[in-house]
Amino acid sequence: MDEIEGGILAAIPPSALTLTLTRAAIRMEHSTTWAIDKVNPVDDLVICLEGRGHYLIDDEALTLEPGEAMLIRRGQRFRGHNEGPATYRGVAQHFTLNIYGLHDLIGQMELRPHLRLTRWSLLEPMVRHYRQSAPPESVTLGQHHLFMVLLIAFVEDAFIGWRDSATYQPEGAHALDLAVMKAATMISANPIDPEIASRAVDSAPYNRDYFLREFQRRVGRTPRKYQEYRRMELAMHHLESGLNVSATAAELGYADPYYFSRMFKRTLGLSPREHMQRIEKSRHGGFMRLDEEEQAEKLAGN
Repeated sequence: MDEIEGGILAAIPPSALTLTLTRAAIRMEHSTTWAIDKVNPVDDLVICLEGRGHYLIDDEALTLEPGEAMLIRRGQRFRGHNEGPATYRGVAQHFTLNIYGLHDLIGQMELRPHLRLTRWSLLEPMVRHYRQSAPPESVTLGQHHLFMVLLIAFVEDAFIGWRDSATYQPEGAHALDLAVMKAATMISANPIDPEIASRAVDSAPYNRDYFLREFQRRVGRTPRKYQEYRRMELAMHHLESGLNVSATAAELGYADPYYFSRMFKRTLGLSPREHMQRIEKSRHGGFMRLDEEEQAEKLAGN
């Protein structure tokens, strides 16, 4: 069954993010004579498709193998070579990711720099297409959108936490926007944890009552209501993947499936059975729910 855990970037409103690909994708095709030693002024995501790449990142050795990805942060010195015998193939993309018009969202995060992508069976065809379709000297709209998918996948796997002291500290309203975003993504990343809403609020550097009001004003729900909403979105995914109501309730930590059904209806406005009926209807050409007017109301938090 597919998982939808995480949500670190996926939960952020698209309008809040600005992704810039600062150069054309690098279609890596490196023989045993390849060697590199440089520092980039922007972030660099590298994904291996074939062979092996050997690196020193700030003097820490690592080997990148097929299905693995690494993030080289802006300003980091990296050295690389291929010991062979196979050609080292993959893709590298230089980028910046800004939040609310500010610089360096990646710099706000504590990330594992090197990992195997957990959804590699799904991502490998995307990475190959990204590499093969990349123009040699430009960036296309298709490349831009596909890279965001790959970046989200990496961040979901690599995310450890938010840095207490980031490289860029916003002020005023921007700082509050960022604090609310961090709290919302903490909740989205683990909506089943009964204490996550309280911990997310406690992590914000603001008076608790003030932050609760500002969170609700920006998100449209209190942190606990937002957690319940994300929890029920996860329930929808489980139901659509084939789990019955009892199994879905158990997955979400509800001992009583009847109580789960009541919470599902209270949060989403319809019962699990009604949701599945709409799913079935949509499979035969009908509208499931949330056409434009309904969606606008949901996004407004009504």
